[in-house]
Amino acid sequence: MNYETTLTAAKERSRSKIRVLVIAESHPQRTAFNDTVRHCGFTLVDSISPLQLQAKLATYQDIDIWLVDSTYDDKIAEATRISKPISVLIGFSQAPYINEPRQYAKWQRKLKRKLSQMLALPDLLERPVYEKSAHEWRYVVFLGASMGGPQAIKEFLDHLSPQLPISILLAHHFNQAMLGTLPRILNRHNEWHCQIITSSQRLQMGQCLIAPIDKQIVCDSTGRVILLDKVWVGEYKPNIGQILKNTSDVYGSELINIIFSGMGNDGTQFLDQIQDNKSQLWAQDPKLSVCPSQPKAIVDSGYCHFVGGPRALAEKLTDYVGAAQIAFSR
Repeated sequence: MNYETTLTAAKERSRSKIRVLVIAESHPQRTAFNDTVRHCGFTLVDSISPLQLQAKLATYQDIDIWLVDSTYDDKIAEATRISKPISVLIGFSQAPYINEPRQYAKWQRKLKRKLSQMLALPDLLERPVYEKSAHEWRYVVFLGASMGGPQAIKEFLDHLSPQLPISILLAHHFNQAMLGTLPRILNRHNEWHCQIITSSQRLQMGQCLIAPIDKQIVCDSTGRVILLDKVWVGEYKPNIGQILKNTSDVYGSELINIIFSGMGNDGTQFLDQIQDNKSQLWAQDPKLSVCPSQPKAIVDSGYCHFVGGPRALAEKLTDYVGAAQIAFSR
C-alpha cells in the first residue's frame, strides 16, 4: 500500500483508531508527547525510552505514527520500516514544563500543527489547547482511600471550603454496589458536589469527581478527565498508584496528593517519579486511621511532606493554597 492510499485510509478512520508510539529519551518529553496524542484523540499504544525499544520491538507491528525524540539509528529505522506507518516524526523541540501553561500551549500547538500537516487533518487545530482560566481551579487535589476512607474524607471535606481554587479527584477501593452510595455520604452537610465519573468531563472548582471501579481514567493538561474503555490493571480497583502517577506527570507542582485510611500499600508504586514532578504527597495520620496500613506505607516511604488527621489536612491545604495564591499574585 503506497503513502497516499495509507493516508487516505487513516483519514477515513475515527481519531481513536489512529495508533501512535512515542519514543523519547527524557521522561518530561514523553509526558508532553503523551498528553498531545491523547488531546488529539489518538490511541497512545506505548511511550518508551530508546533502551526499551529492543525488548518490545515484536509488539510494534501496527503503528500509524512514530513520534521519535532520539537518535534515528538502524534499530528504529528497521522498526519503522516493518510497521509501515503513515508517518514518522524524528526530533522535536524540547517541551516546556507542563505547568508553564502559556509556553506549553504554544509548544503543543506547534506539535499539533505538525501532526495536522502529516495527516492532512486541519481540524486538529480547531480546539484551543489550554482552556483553564484564572477564575477556575489552580490546584488538583487527588485523594486515595480504602477501608475507613469515607468517614475520613467526609470530615476532610466538611472542613474545606469549595471556594478554594482546587478541584478534587477521588479514588476509593469499593465494590461496584457500594460505590453508588459514596457521593451521598460525602455530600452531606457540606457544599461540595461529589459525583462518580460516568463519562469524560472536566475538573471544576467545588467538585469532587470519583473514579469508577470498572473503567480506567486519565487526565490531560486542560483539566479533562477522560474515561477509557479499559479495566484497571492490578489487584486494586481503581488503581490509586496508576492515577497518582498520571496526575503527577500532567500537573506536577499543581498536584497535591493525600492518602487516607486503607488496607495495603496502593499509591506507593511511583513515588520517586512523583517526587521528581514536584507534586505534594500528604497522608492521614496512621494513628488516626481506621485502617493504618495504606497511609503508613506513604509515611514510611520517606516521601511524605505532611501527616495529620482529616481536619488538620483540610487546614493545611487551605493554608498551602492561600500562601501560594499570595505568592502567585505578587
